[in-house]
Amino acid sequence: MTTWLTILGMVAVTYTIRLSVIALLGETTLSPAVHSALRYVPPAALSAIVFPAIFMPNGSLDLSLNNTHLIAGAVAALVAWRVRSTLLSIAVGMVALWVLGGGA
Repeated sequence: MTTWLTILGMVAVTYTIRLSVIALLGETTLSPAVHSALRYVPPAALSAIVFPAIFMPNGSLDLSLNNTHLIAGAVAALVAWRVRSTLLSIAVGMVALWVLGGGA
């Protein structure tokens, strides 16, 4: 029961924070500089999640060829660069990690 109450509490806090921003800035127009800067928030957040998982899979920086996460990430990045498909890049990266034995 404590777990469910914690989850519901987190949902309420997250919803309140998002709703407050909408309520406060709902009728406000953002400057072109702020609007263009907000385009970089999703890639920055994704990078903050993905890069530590690739470069530090065991908690310390590992740039060696023994780092299967790094190799699979490089393969996925190459696929993303060539075909520009997010879903295909994720799938190829996951398969590469599985084949290399790092997806345990």
